[in-house]
This record gives sequence, C-alpha cells and structure tokens, in this order.
Amino acid sequence: MKVSEQTLQQIERFLKKIAQKFPTSDEASLVTDIHIVLFQESGELIAFDDDDNEVTRCVVEQWINNTDEQFYHEACTVMRDSCEKMRDTLEGLGIMKPYSLVLENDERATVGELFLADNETIIIGGDLMSGLDEDLENFISKVMKEGMDDMNKVTIAPDEN
Repeated sequence: MKVSEQTLQQIERFLKKIAQKFPTSDEASLVTDIHIVLFQESGELIAFDDDDNEVTRCVVEQWINNTDEQFYHEACTVMRDSCEKMRDTLEGLGIMKPYSLVLENDERATVGELFLADNETIIIGGDLMSGLDEDLENFISKVMKEGMDDMNKVTIAPDEN
C-alpha cells in the first residue's frame, strides 16, 4: 500500500491526541494499554483505554473501503513507522509502565503490537515475548541433559548391611 502524506499526517495527529490525553506527570495513569481499533470499511481509527473508554478517533480517508487482503498487515506497518517517528512523544506518556499501543481489527482481535514502553526498554513493533517458547524449551532441554549427565556420574556404593 502506497501511503499518502495526508494519511501519515492523520496518523501523526491521532497519536498526538493520545499523548495529549496522557501527558507526562508525577502520577502516572493506571492505564496499561491503548487499544487502537481500525475499521477497514470506514477507515476509522479509535483509541480506547483498558476500561474501553474512548480516548480519541479519526478517519484515515485513504483507508475508506480498502478491500486489500493484506490491509491490516500493511496498516500495522504504517502505524509502527509512525510510532517510531513519534518515539519521544510516545515513550513519555503519563501511563504506568510497562504500557503498549496495540492495533486491533474491527472485530477487536489483535493485529499487532505497535509500541511497547517499559522503564528501560522501548519496542516498536514485534513482540516482547517473541521466541519465548523456543527459549524455554531449549533451556529445559539443557537443564534436563545436564541433570542426566550428572546422574550418570554418580555411583552408588553397595549397601554394607
């Protein structure tokens, strides 16, 4: 999807409105996630907090009635790029860390994580837990193998009774 300058400006204004609702302060909001719902038919973006309260909304005109099968995937990429561009603004939100911005489709299913901020970690796109299952399996296999190797080294002395 070729993205127009107008679309990028609309997304940037949308993200700025979110930042305005959660300004940096000494007392961070208890919100932990901002859910951004994208409606493919109407091109509407609506941001919600954890309690499903609307934070802001806008219509991305270029996305109205977009029937592309890869629409959500491509829109997610565009949104991540915008989050990267606005990184300083988004990492300074007055929200208790860790927090994330999550893109959802019109059925409220997660399309992708756009931005995740922790005290010392910022992840734009991707998944914080990516590869966790594989890492755990490798770790358990290694521990089990080392444990078996250690058990094989132990010799049991015959009982002297």
